[in-house]
Amino acid sequence: MECEAAVADYFDMLKRELRGESVHKAEHRRALAARLGHRSESSIERKHQNISAVLIRAGQVYISGYKPLGNFQELLGRVVLDRIVKDDELAALSKADVERSVQRPEVTDPLTCEERYSPRPLEAYVSAEGPRRPPPRLVNWFEREACNASLGRAGEEFVLAFEQARLQRAGQRALAQRVEHVARTQGDGAGFDILSFEQDGRERLIEVKTTSYGLHAPFFVTRTEQEVSSERSEEFQLYRVFEFRSQPRLVRMPGALEANFRLDPSQFRTQVA
Repeated sequence: MECEAAVADYFDMLKRELRGESVHKAEHRRALAARLGHRSESSIERKHQNISAVLIRAGQVYISGYKPLGNFQELLGRVVLDRIVKDDELAALSKADVERSVQRPEVTDPLTCEERYSPRPLEAYVSAEGPRRPPPRLVNWFEREACNASLGRAGEEFVLAFEQARLQRAGQRALAQRVEHVARTQGDGAGFDILSFEQDGRERLIEVKTTSYGLHAPFFVTRTEQEVSSERSEEFQLYRVFEFRSQPRLVRMPGALEANFRLDPSQFRTQVA
């Protein structure tokens, strides 16, 4: 069936990526289009984006090059979830990937890594429908990645360097020297990781969330982080650092967390809109 073929092709690419092999997505699309006969490469690409959306909803590692696209068929959701449950190799590869020790990548100019964040409707990425039956019990790999201390610390160090470079380029060397890695000097209970400054000396409270995957991978915040973001919303900014191991990039999202994200109150899991 068409769904099975698209899912099999996607999982083949995903496992190749997790093994560190090069993947030519265009070649895969052309080959699959030839097999199916009546599907264009663009329709296959959208199907692969749908599969990314299903995987993200299930807390599973996905191909960052296929940004999640919602409004997928219930059948596709069932096929993907059934395949996840049976694919022990993918589970092992995912586990190794999210638990891998990470060091801060060498970046000549960290300021070039920033991207402008343009909020889009959540429905563009995550379907409001999806499978109607409860998903099987699966390990949430995004939650497991959030426990990777080396990744979190490396992401904070990356943002620390970014902030120092930002202030130095603005001619504020004295402020750059005062930027503090609060998570290291005071511990993790402050509700933010880095104390930085605006050019006029006002404080900027930065919470850093780092992932090796794409911008739309869910992440987790604590109740303290949520409260600080609300109480000091004019000073608070969340820095989302993504695709960290390959080519680190970041977006800045100022203000209260609930103003930028959909929050699940039970655990404060967030999803970029």
